[in-house]
Amino acid sequence: MKGGAIDVCDAYIKDQIGEIKAKVEGENVDYIIIQAGGKGTRLEHLTRNKPKGIVPVNNLPIVFHMFKKYPDKKYIIIGDYKNEVLEKYLEAFGGTTCISVKAQGQGTSAGLHQALEHIPAGKRFMFVWSDLILGEEVNIDETRGNVIGISRDFECRWSYKDGQFFEEPSMQHGVAGLFIFSDKEILAQAPQSGEFVRWLQGQNIGFEEMSLLDTVETGTLEAIRRISGHEGEYRCRPFNSIEVHDNILIKRPIDDQGKALAVNEVKWYSEVKKYNFDQIPIIYELNPLTMEKINGQNIYKAKLDTEQKKKVIDNLISSLEKLHGFTKEEADPYSIMDTYFYKTFTRLDKIRNLVPFALEKTININGKDYKNPFFYREKIKEDVRNQCLYTCKSFSLIHGDCTFSNTMVDDKLNVIFLDPRGYFGSTELYGDVDYDWAKLYYSIDGDYDQFNNKNFELYIEENGVRLDIATNGWKELAPYYLSQLKGVDAQKIKFLHALIWLSLTTYAWEDYDSICGAFYKGVMLMDECLKDN
Repeated sequence: MKGGAIDVCDAYIKDQIGEIKAKVEGENVDYIIIQAGGKGTRLEHLTRNKPKGIVPVNNLPIVFHMFKKYPDKKYIIIGDYKNEVLEKYLEAFGGTTCISVKAQGQGTSAGLHQALEHIPAGKRFMFVWSDLILGEEVNIDETRGNVIGISRDFECRWSYKDGQFFEEPSMQHGVAGLFIFSDKEILAQAPQSGEFVRWLQGQNIGFEEMSLLDTVETGTLEAIRRISGHEGEYRCRPFNSIEVHDNILIKRPIDDQGKALAVNEVKWYSEVKKYNFDQIPIIYELNPLTMEKINGQNIYKAKLDTEQKKKVIDNLISSLEKLHGFTKEEADPYSIMDTYFYKTFTRLDKIRNLVPFALEKTININGKDYKNPFFYREKIKEDVRNQCLYTCKSFSLIHGDCTFSNTMVDDKLNVIFLDPRGYFGSTELYGDVDYDWAKLYYSIDGDYDQFNNKNFELYIEENGVRLDIATNGWKELAPYYLSQLKGVDAQKIKFLHALIWLSLTTYAWEDYDSICGAFYKGVMLMDECLKDN
């Protein structure tokens, strides 16, 4: 009798645990339809050349935030405006199982029936607007049945209360644009075009509400600026974070890429400290990297007159010459060819089908025809051999990324180097010193730092493109800079400058305009190099 009671009790507990577990686990959502149609006119210039779904927010295209949150789902992306760009971009960088369909109608219902053709009967799926970035606590796999996402942090045009849809704005009951359905048959009668929520209003579909806490809506330029706003003076790449405490700065990696880069950075700081190189911040700890907060500005932000700029250039050159002079080792030919040629064209090959006019022998940029580097690959390879491989006999300690974004200047015009690259090809710490000189030229003549901050205009037109990069204000000092480099081939620096821009294309992969802009800038610079030899 006693044993039977225990058995009954155990059975009851197991049943309750199972029920609780089922509630937590919910029913998996295997498919996600993202409605990425529409011109995105509220995003203004951000959708001039690309569809709204791949506009970057916090260093990631909008729809990629969903890919990152749910990497194992199967995606169907509905597009229309600039759909060819969307398809090619997803093919190059999507990294997930994805099918794209082109909507035939208008509105949020457009393309839905085409998308549903790719979902098996009886499978749960989510239908979501592309401009939503879901909060960390939102978990669609903890839901059951039909679900509607309700906004809590932003206003929506439609409301959902007591199981009914109302066309009235709401911050607390807003229809955010996220719906989960238990079976595609529920949407069999949905219209081919028009407003999806208006159609839902006339249906008798029961929904469970899901609170979308900390979810953000990115449908306007103002919203994106607010979300992407950088507090204070320090900007981060998506793979690291920066904390500032009084006069101390702490830099932490936040993903595998960040960890790999942090290893190289820490090694570099450790190495140059051995030689008492004082053009770096005071390093207090290496893990996490804890350093002195510099009382100064990034060089491209500093308001300097011409003579002050010359003084800064002189200080940059003397500081790097000091770094390069500490120690040397034999040059590694594989690192030279990898950095200057193989890496460059590996990146270019990835975007050749994506960038407009990259398949044509000449490209019209700002009203002038330029040679397309893809058609001069072997010539460029030979130039890398002649100008770099055969001339570089030794490697020195280098910074590797000494642009104006990674160097600071104080009120006495002293320069401080930050964010070292820490490698050159497969070689740690050491590399070709001309790579450092070219990276400085990249900021002085190339205005890289303005480009990096998205201060450029790109117009992709029917027969060519227009590219205008805002200036750092140092370009007129480029001849002075080159004249101060002793024993350095100015033509090689210009050649490396062109290669660096071409290589930037997929390093800036998260922004379609930056990919294209870097390519076109590199095309213009390489054209001059091809003429010169």
